[in-house]
Amino acid sequence: MAILKNEYKSFLDDIEKNIKNKEDLEYVKERFTKFVDSVIEQMDNILEYKKDEIERLEDAQKLMTEKMEKMEKIIDNIEKDIYVEDGFDFEIICPYCNYEFVIDVDENKSEVQCPECNNTIELDWTGDIEDEESDGCSGHCHGCSSCKDEEDNEDM
Repeated sequence: MAILKNEYKSFLDDIEKNIKNKEDLEYVKERFTKFVDSVIEQMDNILEYKKDEIERLEDAQKLMTEKMEKMEKIIDNIEKDIYVEDGFDFEIICPYCNYEFVIDVDENKSEVQCPECNNTIELDWTGDIEDEESDGCSGHCHGCSSCKDEEDNEDM
């Protein structure tokens, strides 16, 4: 603003030196002052508008930052759900209704209930086939053909 004030004063000094008629000088000074006041008022309006615009942008940015933080928390939770470090999922196909579902591995569980047909399914976490063979077959199941093989062999 100091430069503008200096230019204004320089302009007034210049017209005072070059305009000899007092009436003309006063008219030019008055007219120029009105013009400068109008320009300054417009500049103030522009500055106020820009200030308001910056405040609106800052508020919008703050809101967007808050939303991004919430989204990051949700994504982190989803990531934790997908990539659980401690547990593993175990896929089960129900031998009664062929419904496929997933449970968390829990070696302390010995049975689980099918969410579709509500039948109880026994769980064997050891995976020892020899244990199953020594106990004998527990019935006709969809996943094993050994019962069918045994029946075919007995018929012969």
